[in-house]
Amino acid sequence: MTSSREPIDLILVTGPSGAGRTTAIHVLEDAGYEVIDNLPLSLMARLLDGGLDRPLALGIDIRNRDFSVDAMLSLAAKVRADPTYAAKLLYLDCDEATLVARFSETRRRHPLAPEEDAELGVARELSILAGVADHADTVIETTGFTVHDLKDEVLRWFGHGQRRLAVSVQSFSYKRGVPRGLDLVFDVRFLSNPHWVPALRAGTGRDDDVQAHVIADPRFVDFYDRLQGLILSLLPAYREEGRAHLAIGFGCTGGRHRSVAVTEMLTQTLAHQGWQVSKRHRELDRRAAGSTIGSGEAGRGESAV
Repeated sequence: MTSSREPIDLILVTGPSGAGRTTAIHVLEDAGYEVIDNLPLSLMARLLDGGLDRPLALGIDIRNRDFSVDAMLSLAAKVRADPTYAAKLLYLDCDEATLVARFSETRRRHPLAPEEDAELGVARELSILAGVADHADTVIETTGFTVHDLKDEVLRWFGHGQRRLAVSVQSFSYKRGVPRGLDLVFDVRFLSNPHWVPALRAGTGRDDDVQAHVIADPRFVDFYDRLQGLILSLLPAYREEGRAHLAIGFGCTGGRHRSVAVTEMLTQTLAHQGWQVSKRHRELDRRAAGSTIGSGEAGRGESAV
């Protein structure tokens, strides 16, 4: 009996080092694909035979311990023939001079020439991969691309149907500057500052009593009603535009009370509305990291809802 289940999108992502494969993988992850990078080719069959329930992107490159062009093309042929998958081979291409320049600018060692000039490694890799682009379903030429150009191109080819939009909300102190990468920034220093209330000074915007103080400001209700109305009206538009991520920031003087409180409240509002949202408190995380050196990810203080 033939299954009526829709085939699952599967993208094999490859190309020479420096052409943007890692960036493409991250874009696909943001677009809703499960991502596995650099899994040995000998384990791919076991992974795919296990069954999948969401789109998958597999990064493949010459760092793979059992990599060969023949093995990669054989895998691509196998999954294309499997009705379980809607499989495509994506090849990220780039001219030799640009690849050499990218390695020189970042001072990274080329995986095929770790103790030699990057130019030698680039030439070796391009020789190994010669002809792979001819077997690809999609070739993206990244010469002259910025990271944003590559993101747009990957989403143009593979973002259709992926309607997820990840929203991140973070608090910060203006004393340390506005964080990079924010799309929308709101200054909440006009709200009543809990710092000047002795009983609240040692607390943070995560605490109920601090949040209550912020909410009690006569200007807060009107501000927050307008804020959530604006954000909730913009998110569907950004999603329809094809964006995978939107970063919202709230700043106050110390990054401890007002900005944290509003970040907490907006994160909760968006989560209740069904949006995929994460939060970060830059100054609180910085203090926590200083007291938990060596704790790795636990010191970052990021959370997802």
